[in-house]
Amino acid sequence: MHAIAPLSWYGALSGLLIAIALILKKVNPVYSLFLGAIIGALIGGGSPEQIISLLTSGTQSVMGTVIRVLAAGVLAGMMMESGAAETIAQTIVKKLGNGKAILALTLATMIITAVGVFIPVAVLIVAPIALSVGHQMGISKTALLLALSGGGKAGNIISPNPNTIAAANGFHLPLSNVMIAGFIPALCGLIVTVFVASLLKNKGIRVTPEEAAVVNIRDTKNYPTLGKSVVAPAIAIVLLMLNPLGAIFHIDALTAIKLDAMYVLPIAGIIGLVAMGKTNKIIAFTSSGLEKMTATVLILIGAGAIAGLIAASDLSAQVVHLISSLGISGMFLAPISGILMAAATASTSTGVILATGTFGHTISATGLAPVASAVMVHTGATVIDQLPQGNYFHVTAQSMNMTIEQRMGLIVYEAIVGGTMTIVATMLYGFIL
Repeated sequence: MHAIAPLSWYGALSGLLIAIALILKKVNPVYSLFLGAIIGALIGGGSPEQIISLLTSGTQSVMGTVIRVLAAGVLAGMMMESGAAETIAQTIVKKLGNGKAILALTLATMIITAVGVFIPVAVLIVAPIALSVGHQMGISKTALLLALSGGGKAGNIISPNPNTIAAANGFHLPLSNVMIAGFIPALCGLIVTVFVASLLKNKGIRVTPEEAAVVNIRDTKNYPTLGKSVVAPAIAIVLLMLNPLGAIFHIDALTAIKLDAMYVLPIAGIIGLVAMGKTNKIIAFTSSGLEKMTATVLILIGAGAIAGLIAASDLSAQVVHLISSLGISGMFLAPISGILMAAATASTSTGVILATGTFGHTISATGLAPVASAVMVHTGATVIDQLPQGNYFHVTAQSMNMTIEQRMGLIVYEAIVGGTMTIVATMLYGFIL
């Protein structure tokens, strides 16, 4: 690929826009990305041989991320299918009490997302608890869902989920570095969520007695205890943090330990199953986790095709030149690319995958540090990833029995949470550190 003349920038840009347009038209995202790459290559002047070459090299470039995402499925499947995630959520709400209901619900969703549960699943897990508490305390559905969604967004940028893995691999970083760097923005997101949701607790429709009763008919008797539930995420976090903590505190023995999420997450998940005494469920739980990762993996491969198109063109050079000529700081490309790609696809993970795959080299060329780049792209992808063309919008609406119109009313408030995390990340890593 490097021995041939680059494709024209307008071909790469056209391919990206075509892919986004097809996604907005509800065409399968994977096919949309591949079609965009192929048509864009043709527009850019590519030959049939070049098209095959760029598609192959592009998809090969994401294989490292694909393997890590599949590995994360072991931990995710175990946390979701065993009931461990719900145990953690219920414990947090009970400990904080109804008087701090919004904080409890936000924190619960944040934590179970942070330990590796997908954000839509995290909302589904906590939603019945929220309906019950909301009915008792007279809190509106608008405030309840904002608490869940905002907490999930905060937890999602510090989790070993596919979006974080994509952000880390996109800038060639250890997963733990991106998780740590996202902590302060996530904490700010938590605070803003609680504040805004508290202002909205009397705004909108209330929970009916029938909706609140859902939580009381769930079978939780076979769920693990809290102690057993936290074993897997605790092991994963400790192992992933050994190397960065060694670097922070200048401990050579820890710095020399280089553990990868590729095997840390599956090992933690299996140990968690042993602790819960559910080793007989290993096949069922891991199969479930793998199935939930399949869609993300396929999108990764499609995004790799678009990345191959961008790499084969001179688009990156043109973008850098444009930014320089306008006098705009190149570091703003990182959060903007995350915002735009996630908005187009209505998905945090797909937005991060596309932003890093298409603009990663350009962002790096501006001189921005890899960690700063990853966190800015990652937080940017949380701003307006909840648009109606994505499944998250509809899954969360159904979890709270809200109409499309009622769910639409939350988009601005969710954008405030994601925007806060993006601003904090940009200020912190672009100007302060």
